[in-house]
Amino acid sequence: VRGVAYAAKVSPQVPNRVVDAAKGLLNQVLPDVYIYTDHQKGGSAGASPGYGVSLVAETTNGCFFGAEACGGAGTVPEDVGAQAAKMLLEDVANGGCVDSANQGLMLTLAVLCPEDVSRIRLGRLTPSTVKLLRLLRDMFGVVYKIKADEGSMTLILSCMGVGFKNMAKGIA
Repeated sequence: VRGVAYAAKVSPQVPNRVVDAAKGLLNQVLPDVYIYTDHQKGGSAGASPGYGVSLVAETTNGCFFGAEACGGAGTVPEDVGAQAAKMLLEDVANGGCVDSANQGLMLTLAVLCPEDVSRIRLGRLTPSTVKLLRLLRDMFGVVYKIKADEGSMTLILSCMGVGFKNMAKGIA
């Protein structure tokens, strides 16, 4: 697991507290956790104060899962680090090849690809992914075939692409 805890216009200790909380949960499962800190101050920090963390885990199969959390007013840095770590661990536990934040992107790209069959292995579908599947059906007339893989407790979604072409691109 790799990550970056970042902060702007807040105390430099804030990203360190985020890292400690995230590593506290992740090290219970995996010893190979490196989260770096980045702190900005002054004019280079932008107009608003804030902080957050971005985590990425790579599976033994080469799949990448990501999780992010941002702290707002009144949010404790330890809660932000723990939230991101829990989200990452949940996505890895759900399986599949795409984290929950990017399920919709992968399904949309599969619909727009050339007229061929696309297959995607996903973990548990999020409510926003279910809504997107309905929207893709209404917009493009594409219905995904969903098959449960009992061995890995994942879902395999397949569809036929619509062959979308960029008509704005000039002919060379």
